[in-house]
Amino acid sequence: MSVQEYLDKHLLSRRIEDAVNAAVRAKTSDPVLFISNHMRKAVPSVITKVKARQILDSRGIPTVEVDLHTNKGLFRASAPSGASSGMYEAIELRDGEKGTYLGNSVNRAVKNINEKISVALVGMDPTLQSQIDQVMIDLDKTENKSELGANAILAVSIAACKAGAAEKEVSLHKHIADLSGQTSPLLPVPVFTLISGGKHGGNNLAIQEIMILPVGSNTFEEALQMGSETYHHLKAVITETYGAHGCNVGEDGGFTPNISSLRDGLDLVQKAIGRTGYNEKIKIAIGVAATEFCIGTKYDLDFKTPNKSGQNFKSGQDMIDMYKELCADYPIVSIEDPFDKEDWEHVKYFSSLGICQVVGGDLIMSNPKRIERAIQENSCNALLLKVNQIGTVTEAIEVVKMAKDAQWGVVISQRLGETEDSFISDLSVGLATSQIKAGAPSRGERLAKYNQLLRIEEELGDQAVYTGEKWRN
Repeated sequence: MSVQEYLDKHLLSRRIEDAVNAAVRAKTSDPVLFISNHMRKAVPSVITKVKARQILDSRGIPTVEVDLHTNKGLFRASAPSGASSGMYEAIELRDGEKGTYLGNSVNRAVKNINEKISVALVGMDPTLQSQIDQVMIDLDKTENKSELGANAILAVSIAACKAGAAEKEVSLHKHIADLSGQTSPLLPVPVFTLISGGKHGGNNLAIQEIMILPVGSNTFEEALQMGSETYHHLKAVITETYGAHGCNVGEDGGFTPNISSLRDGLDLVQKAIGRTGYNEKIKIAIGVAATEFCIGTKYDLDFKTPNKSGQNFKSGQDMIDMYKELCADYPIVSIEDPFDKEDWEHVKYFSSLGICQVVGGDLIMSNPKRIERAIQENSCNALLLKVNQIGTVTEAIEVVKMAKDAQWGVVISQRLGETEDSFISDLSVGLATSQIKAGAPSRGERLAKYNQLLRIEEELGDQAVYTGEKWRN
């Protein structure tokens, strides 16, 4: 093909002439740079390459990272991972070779991206998120994404979402809002982890975490300040009570004093809040993760204390009575997973009491079918969305719509194994969820999410709206 034939085939002469005319009209001082940028914008972006690698998450356990290339640049994303996985969530693919990372390496997932997903996506428009996600779902062919791996699919889905935002030249949260049909961005109330227990902490506390919500602040920036100050006051309170060794932290940054009583933990947090002077502006939430200590139909709150375990089981009704007393004695406004994931009867009854927000995490595992059942049976009134449990951005948007249509609250959540990727911050703002749970106000992988929300609030300026007292809406 001759040069002239090449120019004619691709209409390059006309495109260059248009770019030069635009540069003349703009009276630019750097016509070469202007023409270059003009040409780049004139060409629709497509995915040109998808390259994956194995990296380590915040626990030092392998996970998947993806570099997705378009003719606009490189867009990187990584998949988080939980402490455990359930039968109702999308399956992350691991190699299972005990001699390598104790069986946790993700080379098969990486290979699936580099050899299968990449081939399927090259040439696609990155703004077409639902089509990209559907191509991967169809390629996988399983209901739980076990063939390619939810960790592989999610990392690519997030990277494509970032590329789509860049192609449209808008912020990531704005692109997500466009994808979901959401018109008003919303800064969520941060749900800070202060004390860790359960599988998250090396102490005798059965419940997984005690958290705070700065609902009385006027901005997200102020909420972050409240959370940080309370966290540091709590460190002082724990040191005074248990000594410096009591200030060891769990994998999500929460303190792990050697307590076994939930009331002891709540008293510590209450004292710390009192020292901040914020008092009524800060509310408390607890994440129970009751499935971890459910045996049959009974609950063992001493399961982490060898000399007590099995001696004092609580029935579902006992747990309800305990929650009612705790909510009366402390400013608890939200309880996550108060019962076993299959204990639909008691969670439904407890939700009907209207005492507090009842968040379904292990109960529904971000699974659309479980969410639909919970909505029909009024089993809880808030969704805990963990994006790796569902596997794609499109499906995450869909389940949030389901929850909102049911007038539920939505909590966008971290996982125990996190990375520096701050995607869930933009997801929360773009979908206008009222709450985000990203761990303690410490540790880099947690602060990456909170700091990104600071940047978004600054970017939005006068348009920024912090959820605050309307966090249940």
